[in-house]
Amino acid sequence: MSSGNAYGKLYLIPVGLGDSNPDRVFPPLNKDIIEGIDDFIVENEKSARRFIKQILPEKSQQALVLHGLNKFTEASEIPSFLEAAKEGKNMGLLSEAGCPGVADPGAEIVRLAHQFNIQVVPLIGPSSILLAMMASGMNGQSFTFHGYLPIDKKERKHEIKQLERISAEKNQAQIFIETPYRNMKFLEDLVQNLHPATRICVACDLSLDTEFIKTATASEWAKTKADLHKRPAIFIIQKDI
Repeated sequence: MSSGNAYGKLYLIPVGLGDSNPDRVFPPLNKDIIEGIDDFIVENEKSARRFIKQILPEKSQQALVLHGLNKFTEASEIPSFLEAAKEGKNMGLLSEAGCPGVADPGAEIVRLAHQFNIQVVPLIGPSSILLAMMASGMNGQSFTFHGYLPIDKKERKHEIKQLERISAEKNQAQIFIETPYRNMKFLEDLVQNLHPATRICVACDLSLDTEFIKTATASEWAKTKADLHKRPAIFIIQKDI
């Protein structure tokens, strides 16, 4: 079945990476798109409403229909979230921060949209992963995003060393995230378990006034003081051949 003009579109709408002026990170087109949509699939209703109000203060909040997509959502509910698009209405998918579908549960909705032949339209906005990669000085031709590493100390050590080995073998950057309050401990784990010459990039508060990006070797980081506590951060490592 072809969507043609019968189905609405699913717009993938990026959200800012923190409190900053939307004009700094979003093109005017995003505002125009949001203005014409009332049906949204969101990770968190409260923050989604706040974001929409920030972009369009005059938009009626009462008219919004928000479907929550997070770890508490029953899998059987998810297909019904796209009913508005099947009825010919455009819909929006909002991440909690950054780009929908990237390190984000929205990928499941996008997968279903393709199955239902609903046109998927990604909009331009900030991706912390790509911004960090751009600024790292590491291999932008080959990189892998791993999300979170194991919490268990022994497992984490093993994973760090294994991914460092892969980095050297493939000349490939390895990208991670961590819960913000564990950032300092995570950086400490990297410094302690990586070869002294392995490069580490730490990029936090990306696109904000407090943005901090630094790439240095593990041995250099051991001598560096940086306050990363509770600041959203991306970590990238690469061991040169």
